[in-house]
Amino acid sequence: MYKPELLNSLKGYSLKNFSQDFIAGIIVGIVALPLSIAFAIASGCSPETGLYTAIIAGFCIAAFGGTKVQIGGPTGAFTVIIYAIVNNPQLGFSGLATATVLAGILLILLGAFKLGGLVKFIPYTIVVGFTAGIAVTIATGQLGDFLGLSPEFPMTVFGNEYTKMPGTFAGKIAVYASSIGTVNWYSLIMAVLSLAAIFLWPKVTKKIPGSLIVIILATVIHIFLNKKFGLQTVLIGDRYKIPSGLPTPALPALDLLTIKTVFPTAVSIAVLAAIESLLSAVVADGMTGSKHDSNNELIGQGIANIASPLFGGLPATGAIARTATNINNGGRTPVAGIVHAAVLLLIMVVFGKYVEYIPMAALAAVLMQVAWNMAGIPAIRSLIKGQKSDITVLAVTFLLTVFVDLTYAIGVGLMFAAFFFIKKMIDLSEVQSGSRTVVVGIRGNGSEEQIELPQGVMVYEIDGPLFFGTVRKFEFAMERAGADVKAIIFRMRNTLYLDAGGIQALGQAKNACDRKGIQIILSGIHTQPYMLCEKTGMADKIGRENIFDNIEAALNRATQIVNEP
Repeated sequence: MYKPELLNSLKGYSLKNFSQDFIAGIIVGIVALPLSIAFAIASGCSPETGLYTAIIAGFCIAAFGGTKVQIGGPTGAFTVIIYAIVNNPQLGFSGLATATVLAGILLILLGAFKLGGLVKFIPYTIVVGFTAGIAVTIATGQLGDFLGLSPEFPMTVFGNEYTKMPGTFAGKIAVYASSIGTVNWYSLIMAVLSLAAIFLWPKVTKKIPGSLIVIILATVIHIFLNKKFGLQTVLIGDRYKIPSGLPTPALPALDLLTIKTVFPTAVSIAVLAAIESLLSAVVADGMTGSKHDSNNELIGQGIANIASPLFGGLPATGAIARTATNINNGGRTPVAGIVHAAVLLLIMVVFGKYVEYIPMAALAAVLMQVAWNMAGIPAIRSLIKGQKSDITVLAVTFLLTVFVDLTYAIGVGLMFAAFFFIKKMIDLSEVQSGSRTVVVGIRGNGSEEQIELPQGVMVYEIDGPLFFGTVRKFEFAMERAGADVKAIIFRMRNTLYLDAGGIQALGQAKNACDRKGIQIILSGIHTQPYMLCEKTGMADKIGRENIFDNIEAALNRATQIVNEP
């Protein structure tokens, strides 16, 4: 039965709880200000649309979602989709509004029919691939403002005529290359210094985000330099005007032709919103020790994506960075998310006119840093050490996201992942009859046996391959691991196959156990899973002294751990 987390959180809610949420909400509201503006501009929309999204969707996600600490709003994941649709002459912002409402309806249906778990069937390699592709697209879109270029349209480049900045990766690069002679050195220096300051700021403090400090300093310094020396750079106010309040709500076009045209885009928005919001919710669970309701969270996300376009907003989802900021500053209930939305509304009403003085070069630096964080370089490095099939899926998804379209990227990536998985299952079935299937000493005959467990030890047997569709088993194991457990043995005698999603699940299980003071031990590991653990470094993270080819040795190690002082 649907019940927003807000209602659960208000039971026994105290003044102390409110003071913590209030402070966290103020801080995360200030943090969300430059990001909301930046994502809107990166999407080809006016800055206020990002603020509308953060206010309306941020409130709805907090009030109606299934996560205690989720902070919602516009994110980088949607920039590619939004840019493509708003620059389509037949659709524009009205078409985007229709697609977003449809996506909201789809999200509500996913939650209502208890299909939140289906999102887990999207392979980890695809998530990493399209996220990295979106990061490249964001960075590419900001190169012009970062360099201070002034392209003159219409222009013809390599036989292609452009009347405005193209939406494709190749088109943007071509326009930048032909306009390289218009570099504004003042803008470039500002952007470089802003980017360096953002990366170095955490060494000073992590309480206040570097992006906010850079935006404020760049604005103040430019005003001084402009008055003193007449230095010029493009400001937000040169392109947009910021209103001082929310617009009157209006329904988007819901005629059959428009719905049919934008429905594929709506599906992409719904999938992205579901993936990112639930990933953010999982991260939040790990940081707070709580447990979200994925189906209720999707319903809340759906309500937010229906409400946002009614007020001129963009698609929205849970934002991992803003959610983490909320948690780190003491936010523990949805009240913090509601306060964050109220703070943004107050800032827009009172200080909105000053947003127009922000230099575009400084904003480009903020988005460059966002793109770097989104790129997931550590995850890519880990994946390219693994299997060729994972590398192929990653590369195909990444390249299609950058050069073609995100919708195609996810669809084709899923087909490749399914193909490689089926092929691997067939290959393993054939090899199973050979004599060198497993590491020497493993008993894999599947016979039942009674094992006497020492106090403080739990054995969890994984029956079958551990891949992107079965990682939920680890989550159940972590839920069952109580405070009295000191060692947990994952028995893998029937796990013949492990993929990148399984490695990711092992890593999440290791982190969760570390927080609880529980040691993971692997027992009965087969050749393919062990070789992948070796290649990706997971064997070192778990500790080679905690990996065994039989249950007896694993139990002896567990007994040793339990008896350690």
